[in-house]
Amino acid sequence: MEPVENVVLHVADVQKNFGGLRALSDIDLQVEEGKTHAIIGPNGAGKSTLLNVIIGRIPPTSGAVIFDGTVLTGRAPHEINQLGISRVFQTPEIFPDLTVLQNVMVPAFAKRDGDFRVNMLRSVESEKEIREEAEHLLEDFGLIGRRDDHAGALSRGDKRRLELAMCLIQHPRLLLLDEPTAGMSRHDTNTTIALLKKIKERGMTKVIIEHDMHVVFSLADKISVLAQGRIIATGLPHEIKEDPRVQEAYLGGVEAE
Repeated sequence: MEPVENVVLHVADVQKNFGGLRALSDIDLQVEEGKTHAIIGPNGAGKSTLLNVIIGRIPPTSGAVIFDGTVLTGRAPHEINQLGISRVFQTPEIFPDLTVLQNVMVPAFAKRDGDFRVNMLRSVESEKEIREEAEHLLEDFGLIGRRDDHAGALSRGDKRRLELAMCLIQHPRLLLLDEPTAGMSRHDTNTTIALLKKIKERGMTKVIIEHDMHVVFSLADKISVLAQGRIIATGLPHEIKEDPRVQEAYLGGVEAE
């Protein structure tokens, strides 16, 4: 692959084997700072495996993941998070028994202390500062009216927005989103697209895995296509839409909105 300028994340020649199964093969992915890079492909193509390798949940069989000049390979997930990478999962990961406001505050303390197991009342001044920022985020995400509700009572769309707020309060440089609109209604999907566009205005780098082509072509600056564990194409949205290899492997002639 040709070198790309302003690369903040480089997945360099990564291979991942599970026994005799090769899930990822010779993955070379370069993500530019401040851009939204979508990864698409059919089920079983290796998309979620790739994200798990990036965040340290799964070690690669060979190759390396480099973030802003730092090799992530071999580091634990919490260390990678501390370096400035946050991930939104397919199923929203929240604390259902805590309030909506507490859900947003906890990751901020964790980011500051390097561990979720912290005494949130340790510093009144610190708690006040974090509470104010959490409330601002809930206002931006349309959740301020639910601040004192238990997070488990939220709809799926609201849980997704809450999880995004939980990520943003950590001030990540890179946000990884694994099917952020999965299971959502079209209304919730469009609301989430609008929120992700707002995040883009902040200059945050994002990698998105998504099956909904409306979401992909609404947000992506660049798209990579995975098929059978290999990247078969990377390019601008219009290039990917017109690529015959992509049509054959995945899009199948479906029109992107």
